[in-house]
Amino acid sequence: MLKEFKEFISKGSVIDLAVGVIIGAAFGKIVTSLVNDVVMPPIGMLLGKVDFSTFFIPLRGNPNTVEEAKALGIPVIKYGAFLNTVIEFLIIAFVIFLIVKAINRMRREQEKPATKDCGYCFSKIPLKATRCPECTSELQTAAAQ
Repeated sequence: MLKEFKEFISKGSVIDLAVGVIIGAAFGKIVTSLVNDVVMPPIGMLLGKVDFSTFFIPLRGNPNTVEEAKALGIPVIKYGAFLNTVIEFLIIAFVIFLIVKAINRMRREQEKPATKDCGYCFSKIPLKATRCPECTSELQTAAAQ
């Protein structure tokens, strides 16, 4: 059983997944900082110097801050923190979209065929060839077609 576990762990896909999770967690911290420290302050300024992270609804009593509510043991709904998290998610989703789009573009470029079929004997020939190496027939170039 230990041998099977060692084989499972040493497979490339498991290691790739682990690296992806670690990088994803680090990237999440960067995006959280981007949202909280860069994106939200200007939005708050545009809306009258508002800090969204301080928005909350107390479920009883009338505390002035989230910290005060926490100290008094009052439950609160922190909808400002939720708003920050939604914006953070949208930024992450957009960045992932851009990365996947770039990867797909690179894959499409790599998948371009390196050969074409001879119109006479249907053998594979290089794209830049002017004669078929099998039947020696003269081929039409892309400019002539």
